[in-house]
Amino acid sequence: MKMKKERMDESILVCVYYGPNGERLIQRGCKIATMLDCPLYILTVDPKPFDDLDPEKVNYITRWKELADQHSADAFIIKDNEKRPISKVIADVARDKGVTQIVLGQTAQSRWEQMTKGSIINSLLKEIPFVDLHIISVARFLKNTEGHFDKGVRAYLVEEGDHYRLNFKHTKNVIFEGIFFKEFGTDFNNGIFKFMKDQKTLQVQVNEDIVTDLTNVDMNTNLDDDNFL
Repeated sequence: MKMKKERMDESILVCVYYGPNGERLIQRGCKIATMLDCPLYILTVDPKPFDDLDPEKVNYITRWKELADQHSADAFIIKDNEKRPISKVIADVARDKGVTQIVLGQTAQSRWEQMTKGSIINSLLKEIPFVDLHIISVARFLKNTEGHFDKGVRAYLVEEGDHYRLNFKHTKNVIFEGIFFKEFGTDFNNGIFKFMKDQKTLQVQVNEDIVTDLTNVDMNTNLDDDNFL
């Protein structure tokens, strides 16, 4: 049984999408809701019907539901088979639930896409201008049991034939923008590049400035929830 919240003039909505940052977003939203002692809602949106989702996505949703129950969220909302823009869906839920603050992850769009198509953030500001937005970025610290890395720095990947080259300056040829974690004790740019592709967070191996494969590298990462861009 959910406890009655003291403050009803505030309401938190956490928007999650598939990938490792979903749990971090829920945890951050829960912290805010606990401090304010106000209602908490968790939302995920998918253009496909729920019955058509692959096992990986279903597992994410199951885990999010568990977290929602653990933190006594007032509702876990799934908007499946949704053809409208995500910003429209989020805005409608926010209005329906009287939401005053929204927690969401950094946009998966590149800067060029934001300029040409408009970002989700800008769309939300137009749709619901009086709602506070909390934008949670990818952590700039990477910890794992097998190695150690420097603090992450902003970096970019530029396509060169059959591979990608790491770059620390933004140019018109940039394909991906993300965070580079350099290995301790190396004179070359060896390490991990963390970025977003197809609305998922990936981390790929960098060897002497070169990325040859965009396959996700499982580093057993333990991201510090308090370290943000």
